[in-house]
Amino acid sequence: MVNVDKLSKAYGNRVCVWDVSFDVARGEILGFLGPNGAGKTTTMRMITGFIPPSAGTARVAGVDVTKDPLSVQSRIGYLCEAPPIYREMVVKSYLKFVAGLKRVPRAKQKVALERAIELCGLEHVQNRVIGNLSKGYRQRVGLAQAILPEPEVLILDEPTSGLDPLQIMEIRQRIRELSGEQTVILSTHILPEVTAICTRVVIINEGQIVAQDSIDGITAGGASDNVKVKVARDSDDLAQRIKALGGIQRMVRGEPGVYQLKLDREGEVRERLSGMLVESGAGLIELSPERETLEDVFRNLVTEEDTAA
Repeated sequence: MVNVDKLSKAYGNRVCVWDVSFDVARGEILGFLGPNGAGKTTTMRMITGFIPPSAGTARVAGVDVTKDPLSVQSRIGYLCEAPPIYREMVVKSYLKFVAGLKRVPRAKQKVALERAIELCGLEHVQNRVIGNLSKGYRQRVGLAQAILPEPEVLILDEPTSGLDPLQIMEIRQRIRELSGEQTVILSTHILPEVTAICTRVVIINEGQIVAQDSIDGITAGGASDNVKVKVARDSDDLAQRIKALGGIQRMVRGEPGVYQLKLDREGEVRERLSGMLVESGAGLIELSPERETLEDVFRNLVTEEDTAA
């Protein structure tokens, strides 16, 4: 549905995005993840035709955005970080106005309006002035204007920026409900956002893609060196013996009897660890590998790239 091929953007000598390529399948929710200033918004703006690329191509449903931007924009619903809303208008009137701007056929406007209001949970505020709503509801109005014409592709740039935890959960739920109906590209620097909503992730840093895969795929590599240990009888002496064992890069002692360990990849650390725990009489309950989280992978990738730079 969306194909980005070697997309680049430079302003004079300053390169913001370089050689970015990825595909998004129909009905997929893709997390476009990166730290602030990584090039996420610039990439989104090129895909939507808001700014032209310096090199490369972006296609939506096979249509090249540089050759036919109006056709591409008719297929896209876009929610930028600051929603394009008129605070002095009533919610329903604003959405009717947007329906006209986006050329939703008059015969379909009523149904499209009701669908957007229902999906975004705006039923009981549809007759209120937008400026009198909370930031969470204003964000919902912004999402409603994006989905109103039932676009094939939704591009959401930091959709939960500045919201409180409850509002974030509500917006996430609204986005999840769109899964399968529309292709979604969700640009964010908030890691739990991606884990909670997305099926696949692209990580960008310093204007370049550093990783892309399913969330399971991108976190699978850390299973070999992170372990959880649980014992029945914990003690300070046991903690000291674990530290002194060798081959343990990091130890976090959580609730009584539970340890999170990062082991050296080389050597027989697990064998020595399990043997020591059994001999200690601590009552070994669990010694199991743990995957790296998306946060671990993101931190490692961004740190490696920054060090290389």
